[in-house]
Amino acid sequence: MSPWVPDRPLFIGLAGGSGSGKTTIAEEVVRILEGAVSFLQHDAYYRHMPELSFEERTRVNYDHPSSLETELLVSHLEMLRSGVAIERPVYDFTEHLRSEETVRIAPAPVVLVEGILVLAEPELRSELDLKIFVDTDPDVRLARRLERDIQERSRSVDSVINQYFASVRPMHLEYVETSKRYADLIIPEGANPAAVATVVELIRSRLH
Repeated sequence: MSPWVPDRPLFIGLAGGSGSGKTTIAEEVVRILEGAVSFLQHDAYYRHMPELSFEERTRVNYDHPSSLETELLVSHLEMLRSGVAIERPVYDFTEHLRSEETVRIAPAPVVLVEGILVLAEPELRSELDLKIFVDTDPDVRLARRLERDIQERSRSVDSVINQYFASVRPMHLEYVETSKRYADLIIPEGANPAAVATVVELIRSRLH
């Protein structure tokens, strides 16, 4: 855990496998600490690749670090640390392209960054004051991913399962699981009230 300087934003990284419950935890923390937390999702920074056809974009390994424009996220964090608002990209997961729209994110006392590879990227990891990993069993993560991708991203069951075994699982073992060693705090069993309360109290204690 890095020493935190009181007159600058507290940067928190929340990592874990796809479907681990990290987004649920992040959204609850933002709700409870309303107005004090700016929330950034790493997967909003998937690279914009309009030069590829739709079929080519569907074959991109979106679980590999190279699929994310992490350098842009890092520059946005540096702007927020300096008190400057950013325009966060909006990613369309059905078309695998960035939208023309952006979301304005204002500086706040706490900046929470969430994503599967948040702790795997050295440049991003070095920006974080507190690093958290959400550790959830693989079968639970797969079930949640199936439900999310079918309902929210118009995917078929076969396509989700094929992607899971082709790229999600291997990349999880190579990059996500190994990044757990960098965590200051490991939350077992995914999203639960105790996990949310722990993160909220950690933030409050650092801020005060």
